[in-house]
Amino acid sequence: MVTLAPAALERVRSYLVAEPDKAGLRFGVRRTGCSGWGYHIEMADAAAPGDRDFAQDGVHVLVDADSLPLVDGTEIDFIKQGLNEQFVFRNPNVKGECGCGESFTTDAERA
Repeated sequence: MVTLAPAALERVRSYLVAEPDKAGLRFGVRRTGCSGWGYHIEMADAAAPGDRDFAQDGVHVLVDADSLPLVDGTEIDFIKQGLNEQFVFRNPNVKGECGCGESFTTDAERA
């Protein structure tokens, strides 16, 4: 399961109002950085075959089958600090992060 904290839910809703043809938020991981996995997030045109759809208050979060074991249980939040705004991820599967914060690792069995 992937959930959106209230601030993230409202942020994604604002994107969907601006782009009503989008199906929801696509969330997953890609190989990147020095630790191995980096988050990938974008507005989705449509669900793809094999996607899991986690609907929350009418907002859909689409996760591909390959990413799901690495992000299952993640809560996505949206924070504002001064002039900076960003999505943050509370992922219980993370076992380590690189020094620059660009990527993360999980247990070998899950990767």
